[in-house]
Formats: sequence, structure tokens, C-alpha cells
Amino acid sequence: MTGTVHIPPGTRAAEPTPSVGERPPGSRPPPDRHTSSGDASVSPPGCVHATARIRAAHNGRATTLPLLHSDGPFHLRRLRPHGARARVSVLGAMSAPLGGDRLELDVRVAARAELEVTTAAATIALRGPTTAPATYDVRLTVGEHALLTWLPQPLISTRGSTLHQSCTVELAPTSRLILREEQLLGRTAEPPGHLTTRLTVQRGGRPLLDQHTAYGGPAPAWDGPAVLAGHRATGQLLVVGPDLGTDTGRQPHLIGDAAEEGCAVLTPLARHPALLATAVAPTPARLRRLLDAALAHALHADPSDRP
Repeated sequence: MTGTVHIPPGTRAAEPTPSVGERPPGSRPPPDRHTSSGDASVSPPGCVHATARIRAAHNGRATTLPLLHSDGPFHLRRLRPHGARARVSVLGAMSAPLGGDRLELDVRVAARAELEVTTAAATIALRGPTTAPATYDVRLTVGEHALLTWLPQPLISTRGSTLHQSCTVELAPTSRLILREEQLLGRTAEPPGHLTTRLTVQRGGRPLLDQHTAYGGPAPAWDGPAVLAGHRATGQLLVVGPDLGTDTGRQPHLIGDAAEEGCAVLTPLARHPALLATAVAPTPARLRRLLDAALAHALHADPSDRP
């Protein structure tokens, strides 16, 4: 794959610092505090179990961050606020997720708070000391009249890796959400590992979206014409907010050229004020441009505006 992310296969020392960075030689994993799934009694040697937590609250004047709990490969750093919006970056402290790792990130935004979460660099799923799959579970909870902007850098699935990723979102009826996910399937000239992702969203206790995808490995026809059509960068953008309305007359909007440079389709979700964009592209740079254009269209903003 070519593009803004160029990582030669088979090397670790030369890799850029991912959103979960390099594990120091000879280091011991932290104790198992919490596991996301599976049998907690089974812990392959050298694997990490970690849960990081972010809490955002509104004190009547501005958004505060009463809790930033770093753990394992997650190092949480406050960034300069953007207006009333608090901002947090997730930095890496070791290579992860590796096979057998169980990682969780729990983010809660209280009523009327505004929070933006980013990552410092791409997250790279690597083959680990065991053939067991790695899990990476994200839980996002957004209260009444609150805003969460979730903008991580891409997730890269490398040869030999197996990762099961999930994102579970709980929204209040008046909350707002901007969520972007990007997956790059393999590094330069490298096939991907096996990657599964699931995005589950509820709004006001009612299902809004439940989407499951699988790429590489045993997944059938994952790169066929009905799925990726030979592209290696894929992603989605979900925008939810009462101001979007539930206009049933809104039509799907196509962005780009599927035959050459990839494309994105922006689609309204039934019975909810929400828009979902799904994109495929040959490069990560092109994928980001498609998702940015989808966001601009969803918000009726200029494409150069960023959330």
C-alpha cells in the first residue's frame, strides 16, 4: 500500500510510534485488572491486559477532565482546549495490540460537556508471542446535551496479526457524536492479518446501528468486488445530533469515483437524526479526504473545516 503511511514489512525498530507504541525489551506486563472478553484465567505469557479511562464533566462554565487514568499501552495527555471543548490525546507506551493482548478504553462525557479524543499516531496490530487473538474494546458514553468527537488515527492490520476490535456507543437522546474509524489492510506491499470490527450504537436506549466487518485471513471474499474491490483502505464516519433531524426525504450522497480513486457513500439512518458514511480507497490519504468531504457535507460546512 502506498500513501501517507509507509511502513516497510518485517521491521519493528523502524516503525513510527503507534497510538500504542513499543514495549521495552525485558519488561513485564502489568497485572490483569480487567479483561474485555474471554476467560480472565487464561493469560498467555507476555500479554497485556489494560483499561484506560477518560471522564469529562461540565462545571457550569467549561468542560473539565476529572479523570484521566492511563494504563498499559495507553498514555493519556491533555491538549489545549478548543473553545468550550476539552481535548485528550492517546499516546503509546508500548507495542500493542499484540496477539493475546486485551485492551479497553472507556470514555464517558457527562451532561453538557464537550470532549474531543484523538490518538498521536496509527495503531498497529502486530503478531504477538501467542497465536491467540488480541482484543481492543472501546466504550463511549455521551450524556444529555453533550458532544463527543472521536477521531483516532488509522488502525493498521499487519501480516500474521489477529485483532478483534469493538466500539460500543451509548448516546442520550440530546447528545451529539462525530465518530471516525479508519482501517489500513496491510503495510506497504504486505497482505493484512485477520481483522474484525464491530460498531454498536444505541441512542436513548434504542438501537441505532450494529455493524460487523471482517477482513483478511479466513473471511470469505473480503477483497472482492462486493466489498473492497481491491482497495486496501476503508473507514466510516458516523454523525449523530438532534440538529440533523429525521428528514426521510434526505437521499444517499455519493462522493468520489469508485472505479479509480475510491468513494464514500453518505446515508441517513432510519428513524434517527444520524448520517453514516462508508468509504473505500487505494491509499490512507485518499480515504481521509473522502471522509472529510463526507463530514463537510453532513454538517453543511466547507470541506476545509475540521471538527
